[in-house]
Amino acid sequence: MNSFLNKKYDKPVLKKNQPDDSYKFQPLPAPTGNYPYHLDLESVQELNDRNKLAFHMLGDTGSIRNPDFQKLVVAEMIKQYQQTDGTGKEPMFLYHLGDIVYNFGEASQYKRQFFDPYQKYPGPIFAIPGNHDSDVNPDSRVSYRSLDPFKAVFCDKQPQTVSFSGGAERKSMTQPNVFWSLMTPVARIIGMYGNVTKFGVVTPDQRKWLLEELRSADADRPEKAIILCIHHAPYSADINHGSSLPMIQFFDGVFEQTGVRPDVVFSGHVHNYQRFSKRYFDGKTVPFIVAGGGGYDELHPVATTSDSRFTANNAAFNHVTLENYCDNKHGFLKVSLERTEKGIRITSEFYTLPHEKTIEPGMNAILADRFVIET
Repeated sequence: MNSFLNKKYDKPVLKKNQPDDSYKFQPLPAPTGNYPYHLDLESVQELNDRNKLAFHMLGDTGSIRNPDFQKLVVAEMIKQYQQTDGTGKEPMFLYHLGDIVYNFGEASQYKRQFFDPYQKYPGPIFAIPGNHDSDVNPDSRVSYRSLDPFKAVFCDKQPQTVSFSGGAERKSMTQPNVFWSLMTPVARIIGMYGNVTKFGVVTPDQRKWLLEELRSADADRPEKAIILCIHHAPYSADINHGSSLPMIQFFDGVFEQTGVRPDVVFSGHVHNYQRFSKRYFDGKTVPFIVAGGGGYDELHPVATTSDSRFTANNAAFNHVTLENYCDNKHGFLKVSLERTEKGIRITSEFYTLPHEKTIEPGMNAILADRFVIET
């Protein structure tokens, strides 16, 4: 009886009776760079080996209550920078999947929730916005528009000290837009923007851009992998959000129209780690990864099958399986890419903290999941 009550879902779920929050939608800010919104990694950072690339990835790091977990995660990522072995597999940068600042993306919160915790992180930090980064505090004493602070930190026209960083050494980034592509020798990392609503909204202009971006990226195969990122997780089995039908329908439609599917999809929004696999009609399987346990103090458990608030009965979940998850520890991803004779090998490793509150001397982050994709 107890084992039945505690059994977790092994498929995505929908959370029933969710309110319509489409009224929260915010207009997109103007881009700071030129179409098609590409940023060449080598214009930001020198690469020692153009056949290999490794980087960190996580989401949902900020917290208005307790920043301790974020600091522990950052400390473990810094250790991986220091544990280089000369093989070219050391991380080069961090790619943030959104929700950097809670709850309303205010400039006044960036020092405490971003610049201070990442003060010693040695690499560049790229990002896509999350719903909290995009929201606007109606009670703010300072008037601002959606994503104004995010743009000042990540979408500047040139690197400079951010006025609200508290004089931090980390300068602003020069991403060309809030949706954009990071161009590397081994992959195109496409970053989408899902707006403020709980389940995400993608504008027609951004959809048109993605259609062109996927077709262009497909022409680079097999020399480059296609990695797709968005804050709102299409598939999830957690108790806070559940899956996003708008995101599932959006991506299914784009993939069908272009005939192009990415090699892997990364997202945050849900505060845990989940790895789904989706098998398509042609037999190809695409991993959908949720990596939103990057530091926000409250984690989201995977739902139990006995919980009547959720259902897995939806055709959108056909051929989608939850392969692995970690819903009780914070953590981060290390993604490694290496050129092979046939294409690109993508290795994704999820690391958790050895302890949630205190880390004993000499202990390192624990490898909790690992998977490999051959493109």
